[in-house]
Amino acid sequence: MDEHKICFISCINNAEDYEECLLYLKQLHIPDGMETEVLSVEHADSMTSGYNSAMHASDAKYKIYLHQDVFITNKNYLNNVLDLFQRHPEIGLIGLAGSESLPPSAIWWQGDCIYKNVAHVICPELLNCEANKAIDTDFIYMEAVDGLLMATQYDLEWREDVFTGWHFYDISACMEFSKAGYRIAIPRQDKPWCIHECGDKWLDENYEKWRNVFLNTYKTTN
Repeated sequence: MDEHKICFISCINNAEDYEECLLYLKQLHIPDGMETEVLSVEHADSMTSGYNSAMHASDAKYKIYLHQDVFITNKNYLNNVLDLFQRHPEIGLIGLAGSESLPPSAIWWQGDCIYKNVAHVICPELLNCEANKAIDTDFIYMEAVDGLLMATQYDLEWREDVFTGWHFYDISACMEFSKAGYRIAIPRQDKPWCIHECGDKWLDENYEKWRNVFLNTYKTTN
C-alpha cells in the first residue's frame, strides 16, 4: 500500500452532483508529501460492490468514501483526518456523524448518544445545520457512523456478499472494522466540515428490508 496516497471513492448516478463534489475536492489542502487520486464507479449494482471494486483498484493506504452529493467545506479535512489516523493507529474508520452505541433498532440516529455536525441542503433556499452534541476532545470513539463521508486507513472488504442494495453498507462496515479489532471515531468539528445536498428525500421502501438483514447478520454482536 502506498502510505503517501489518498484516494477519493464515490458511486455515482448523477453527473451534475458529482461535478460539484469534485470542485470541493480540488480546493482541499493536500498534506505535505501526499498525493491524491479520484475514482468513481458508475452503474454499480450496490454500494458495497462499487466500493469494493474501487478499493481494489487503488493502492492508496488512505481512502475516502463519500456520497456524490457531499461537498467537503473544511479545506483542512485531509490534514485533520491524516493526523488522527497517524496518531492513533487503532482507528480504522473516521466518520462525521454517528452514535456511540448502536440502538437495538440498528438505526444509529435513534441512539442515546449521537453526534452530528453536518449542513444539509433540504432545498435550494434552506441550509439546515445540525449539531446536536458537542465534542470537547480531539475525537470520540463511536460504534456506528453514517456513510455520507467515511475515511479509512485499512482495507476491509465491504460485505457485498450480504448487502446487495444501498442501505446499511455503512453500519455493516463499522461492525466489520470492530470485529477486526479497529476503532471507529468522529473528530471534533467546531462547525460543519461538509454540506450534504440531500434534498427532501428520505428512506426508500427497501430500508426496512436491509435493516432486518443487518440485524440477522450481526445479531450476536448487538
